[in-house]
Amino acid sequence: LPEPVLIRILAFVPAVDLVLVCRLVCCQWKGLVDGAALWILKCQQEGLTGEEVEEEAENWQTFYFLNKRKRNLIKNPCGEEDMQHWGEVEDGGDGWKIEDLPGDFGKDFPSDSVHKYYVTSFEWCRKSQVIDLRAEGYWEELMDTTQPKIVVKDWYAARCDAGCLYELCVQLQSENEDVVAEYKSETIALPQDNEGDWNEISHTFTDYGPGVRFVRFEHGGQDTLFWKGWYGVRVTSSSVMVEP
Repeated sequence: LPEPVLIRILAFVPAVDLVLVCRLVCCQWKGLVDGAALWILKCQQEGLTGEEVEEEAENWQTFYFLNKRKRNLIKNPCGEEDMQHWGEVEDGGDGWKIEDLPGDFGKDFPSDSVHKYYVTSFEWCRKSQVIDLRAEGYWEELMDTTQPKIVVKDWYAARCDAGCLYELCVQLQSENEDVVAEYKSETIALPQDNEGDWNEISHTFTDYGPGVRFVRFEHGGQDTLFWKGWYGVRVTSSSVMVEP
């Protein structure tokens, strides 16, 4: 078969089978699976391409797999499963609590898909989550050679009637949990009598070097009036995504 026809046929084969099976058939098939044309076609078939993306993509096979795996790696980001998946919890004051949006003296979240948030108390409350990148499907060669972008986002807000503090710290860690790269926000202070708006904070890790195997996400805060109960910072919709 002419190669353009063969490429169109192979484009209907699942991606994993292309790499693990079809690539081993013969030298010609190996060349096609390793080449760009097949993966450009698969990306087009599944709507993964755009003009800007097409110009930036260097390895279309990697681009395809990263897009297919693209998802929020933070589990239970909005408190729908209570405190499940969150570890190393610091419960200062009356500890963490989960409330329904918009909450007392609060505002609705910008997205209708978010219904709950975590809220802190009158002493520091912190919680963290560690993401195992290999367990999530991001193999070592990909992380060491391609070093895809790791995009971190979080949302925080205060009650309109109470001031609060907020912090975010995200680490890229090695196999031995050594810190390869780190982002740490300043301590953000929201004043009393604020608007109660939800604020997004984000950071993108790039060119972080080889050896990244884990992402450790930690955030927290407290209120600044030291009122008993849950008047501290509210957080929700946290996310960590590996992107092309």
